Amino acid sequence: MMTTVKPCEFVNVNGTITEGAKASVSVFDRGFLFGEGVYETIRTYNRRPFLFDRHMARLRTSAARIDLTCPLSNEVIQARIDATIEAGFSVGDAYIRMLLTRGVGDISYDPKACSIPSFVIIAKPHSPVPLTLQTDGVMISLVSVVRNHPGSVDPAIKSNNLLNNALAMQQAFKEGTYEALMRNYRGDLTECSQSNFFIVRDGAALTPPLAAGLLEGVTRNFVFEIGTEIGLSVREATLRDGDLRTADEAFLTSTTREIVPIVRVGQVTIGAGSPGPVTQRLLAGLRRKADALTSA
Repeated sequence: MMTTVKPCEFVNVNGTITEGAKASVSVFDRGFLFGEGVYETIRTYNRRPFLFDRHMARLRTSAARIDLTCPLSNEVIQARIDATIEAGFSVGDAYIRMLLTRGVGDISYDPKACSIPSFVIIAKPHSPVPLTLQTDGVMISLVSVVRNHPGSVDPAIKSNNLLNNALAMQQAFKEGTYEALMRNYRGDLTECSQSNFFIVRDGAALTPPLAAGLLEGVTRNFVFEIGTEIGLSVREATLRDGDLRTADEAFLTSTTREIVPIVRVGQVTIGAGSPGPVTQRLLAGLRRKADALTSA
């Protein structure tokens, strides 16, 4: 007798929940036609969306920069997230992706051609970073793809148009590495295709400044707070290729991957070639505070 496995990935399209394989949006949605929209990725700890208010603030800021208004309150969005997760799985933590697009309308660049924005929520079980990556670290590529100039598609906008990131990551895939580190038009290091980038030197964690042209990561900012709480210096600094050779440690940060140690960037081995103590302390501090904030 065949048993039916309940799908875990569910999607909420404008308030209607379906299995992921059955979810759909119109081909005339401007998010599909032009990548015209913004998004946020959230994960849960203890079944509660982590730093939800900060992610929503960034979503609304990104939307405002493309003259798009989110029509839903945070409370309505929170309720839709909860309902979508519960439809899919009743235990374990979740990966949540929220997408806000211009909506459905004529094939036109005129914002007035769309009257109602689309709001999509994707929810599926969260897959933690494999333990071996935390203990051994990862290799990433320093790619030739240049990060978008802030005067074109500003990286500060968390846009659904991710072609710049995808092209960078394609190069990393070809090189067999975990992530793609990009430079800006001046040659400064900026960020990775799906994460923010830090090095550690003389006990301080350093990350490129927002003025370099990058996304202000929610986890990136949270690491600043963790550093203050545990007595570690975390600050912005302009970084270039040469700084990789003098780094004692390096790591990346993202919502779903927390903090992942980097042991090699391109042809450069970072420090001793193994995860270092500053990275480990920050990761432990992040997890400790995340648990405290979501279990209260």
